Amino acid sequence: MTLADRILAFYQSLTITSKLPEGVEVLNPYTNSDTFKFCTAFYHKYYEDNDPRILILGINPGRYGAGLTGIPFTDPVKLEMVCGISNNLTKKAELSANFIYQMIGAVGGPEIFFHKYYISSVSPLGFIKEGRNLNYYDLPELQQTLHDFFISTLNTQLQFGIFRDRCYCLGEGKNYEFLMKLNKQYSFFKEIIPLPHPRFIMQYRRKKISDYIALYSKHFI
Repeated sequence: MTLADRILAFYQSLTITSKLPEGVEVLNPYTNSDTFKFCTAFYHKYYEDNDPRILILGINPGRYGAGLTGIPFTDPVKLEMVCGISNNLTKKAELSANFIYQMIGAVGGPEIFFHKYYISSVSPLGFIKEGRNLNYYDLPELQQTLHDFFISTLNTQLQFGIFRDRCYCLGEGKNYEFLMKLNKQYSFFKEIIPLPHPRFIMQYRRKKISDYIALYSKHFI
């Protein structure tokens, strides 16, 4: 099996059986056959090998990025226009994907970037409440309920051949705090390096986007 095969098998296995807080729904794009077809094309294109990768962890999928494509920080526009994978999804750009793919372009393009890095999330499945995205840490009871799910899915992905000397965390606040707490308990990585979350950059620091691209590039070149 290649790394692509293991990643795809992991996504197909994802499920949450715990009782969630009232009104919270799971966003699982991998149950959609069309979405999984796009995922298959993406991972076989960029991960059809068994070379080790450095892990980058976001928060959890949102409705307009990974929630549609199944690929972290990749919206339907980037999937088709940058990655060359045609899809019949609504071609709407997503803010975080805009930043990530601009950064990927700055460090050499997707072939080079994805051969070095594997992007996932602390929670590889997303959440919706009242029709809006919900981060796993927005509700303390949700975070507590899914603690074992986070540990299990992270351990599974570490078996993909992930370097353990460092991990990058997208988000310098609650996502980083929670991941550091887990790492202190389970020693997943020697070091966790926080970076400003792409959505924060695009919403509140867009005028300084070139500075943030430079900041990311220092780590990912």
